[in-house]
Amino acid sequence: MSASRFPIRQTVRDIGPAASVRINDAVYRLKRRGEDVITLSLGEAFFDQPMAEISEDEFAAGMHYSDSRGIPALRAKIAAHYAHAFGATVDPAHQILVSAGSKPILFMAMLAAVEQGKEVLIHEPGWLSYPEQAVLAGATARHIPYDADINGIVASISSKTGMLIINNPNNPAGRLYTRDEIEALYTACHARGVYLLLDESYSDFAPPGTFASLASVAPDFEGALVINSLSKNLGVSGWRIGYLMGAQEFVDNILKLNQHLLTCAPTFLANYCASHFDDMIAATQPQIASLQQKRDRVAKAIAERGLSVLAGSTTFYFFLSIDGFAGTDIEFAQKMIVDDRIAVVPGSAYGASTGRFIRISIGTESEVRIDHALDAIRRQIGTNDYNRDSYNSALEELIDQSLV
Repeated sequence: MSASRFPIRQTVRDIGPAASVRINDAVYRLKRRGEDVITLSLGEAFFDQPMAEISEDEFAAGMHYSDSRGIPALRAKIAAHYAHAFGATVDPAHQILVSAGSKPILFMAMLAAVEQGKEVLIHEPGWLSYPEQAVLAGATARHIPYDADINGIVASISSKTGMLIINNPNNPAGRLYTRDEIEALYTACHARGVYLLLDESYSDFAPPGTFASLASVAPDFEGALVINSLSKNLGVSGWRIGYLMGAQEFVDNILKLNQHLLTCAPTFLANYCASHFDDMIAATQPQIASLQQKRDRVAKAIAERGLSVLAGSTTFYFFLSIDGFAGTDIEFAQKMIVDDRIAVVPGSAYGASTGRFIRISIGTESEVRIDHALDAIRRQIGTNDYNRDSYNSALEELIDQSLV
């Protein structure tokens, strides 16, 4: 029977996999067979979260559906956190929706906010799923080069623009947008009838008093959307709990999509977070502060080696320039994993203007191993012995051999 009789929708065929997948596939498989890999490609930090005792009743309750808008107690905790940490007043009953991670909420927000054929503007470096989700939602993704300032971002808004997405703090550069910058972007978008979506998934990594949430800039949420999650801030990325803040009408409409696509966030985990939210925050905040100090030390180590990065002051990422390397960023990442067993993410995953960068994450490795990786990166930038076919084949062979 011919496969052509059962076609796959072309839109799905045309999107690419997450650019880090191929490298991380090699990492996971190498580790399963006992090889050591310095992993600078993972988008998370490993925090210690003390495990609370779980009663039989709590365990039993977690096996069933829960409120599709999100467990009320967890929404109340999230609202209280935003009020205490960022001075934002959010109504947990009507302006918050909790679901199974921030990724599906981002996609649902695009489905609800952007008409077919309109464009989603993404300031580079932008998280790698933004453009693919925009296309799946029937929109066009248009990128703004990384070196554009706020005036340049505003100037990029056109009559076709339906949404502007800003990741604050930024993954992968660690840039922190100021309150004045966010106010300028919101004013410009609001005047043009363009949704401004702030992805604040790394909000708690900013030093105290430095992070400005869109929720405090636009408390009525008219044309303003905030998306966040517990994944990074509480170190529970595997639990898949994210949330949306927006105007009641918008949240009510996202609720319908959530009901049809996901039903609810994982009940057991949402209940756990609601019951232990304050303790989890108390456990992670000193670890985040320690990670920020580690970032400062790694920044110094990068500078001492004559390497350069995009400007940024927070998160556990650096966006490091590979200028001087003869090949592409993808080829550089291949070379690092094949030659040195060091995993990094190609910068082109985050936009067309960032193809001469790589993303490194310092959240999961010791500083001794990071120093070793930086030495290898500096050495590889200066090499010109790159053969595209041979390294591509070597990576394919490495992945195939790691399947066992």
